[in-house]
Amino acid sequence: MEGIVVSGIQQLGIGVTDVAEAWKWYRKHLGMDIKVFEESATASLMLPYTGGLPQKRHAVLALNMNGGGGFEIWQYTDRIPQAPQFEPVLGDLGIFAAKIKTRDARKTHAKFVEEKLNVSAVETDAEGRCFFFVTDPYNNIFQVIESRNWFGNIKEKTGSVYGVIIGVTNIENSLKVYSDILGYDQMISDRKGKFTDLSYLKGGDATFRRVLLKNSLPRTGAFGRLLGDSEIELFQVEDRATRKIFEGRFWGDLGFIHLCYDINGMEKLNAACKLRGFPFTVDSFAQHDEGNSFDMGEAAGHFSYIEDPDGTLIEFVETHKMPIIKKLGLYLNLRKRNPHKYLPNWILKSLRLSRVKDR
Repeated sequence: MEGIVVSGIQQLGIGVTDVAEAWKWYRKHLGMDIKVFEESATASLMLPYTGGLPQKRHAVLALNMNGGGGFEIWQYTDRIPQAPQFEPVLGDLGIFAAKIKTRDARKTHAKFVEEKLNVSAVETDAEGRCFFFVTDPYNNIFQVIESRNWFGNIKEKTGSVYGVIIGVTNIENSLKVYSDILGYDQMISDRKGKFTDLSYLKGGDATFRRVLLKNSLPRTGAFGRLLGDSEIELFQVEDRATRKIFEGRFWGDLGFIHLCYDINGMEKLNAACKLRGFPFTVDSFAQHDEGNSFDMGEAAGHFSYIEDPDGTLIEFVETHKMPIIKKLGLYLNLRKRNPHKYLPNWILKSLRLSRVKDR
């Protein structure tokens, strides 16, 4: 799409009951120890997904310096966040699992077993990559999968978000979002049947059409190097009914709440999404009285949302300002940069100064 840069997965939203507790677990086991921002505020623009009322929340955006998308760890503060009304199974509609990258799945698996985490056996995918699944204490599932795409060199830790596993009703319809808008233009595999590597997952014994998508060209943009390449795996159930994972619940309730992409060219993206039948359902520029830069505490930008054909929420963020060295009051203004150009590595690596260390 001309004039639009999709730099990669900026973050995956995770709804929890206790931000501090969850973030500590993600720091310890997944290396998510770089704090980009932390704030308590009212989510006043998400009314279509919060019962029509503004909702108070506390959120942290955390990164891993090995590269990949971050976690937006999100907690309601004036209501009790709700769990799914049923036990989601693979193929149910929405984000079922996150993909986390590792250099060596067997070594990481051994480390997680030693730490007494809830892990599957190590499996091999259609590309010959080793992977396994791990479930966090909050029933969120992560596929830890081998990747050669890295930013940092902290070898004892995983990277961060490398993609997601999403349940859909019709893969052809879903490609209009994931391929045509998000840029996953390369279909790596398209298989039908029952799959033994899914035995750890609830509902993994069903018959699926299973499609793995990647981007054929490296991601560009200011944060392209840090966020890196990613993949989307779509699962369409062939032999049973499905339900929406967020059926009857609010955005921000427990689980994977949205998938967010760092972009440049929001106005052109708005037009492109509308043309393809996926108009913005939330737009901070259209809804915000103070101009097109929405204050997110220690960062600022323009954000919007669309829904995929099954209602899964995709967020877009055009970053205008972000902290680099907060103690010195050093912030990065991105509005006048070449949108295709990577930020220098020294700027990205300065994010290490925001690392949160546990005793």
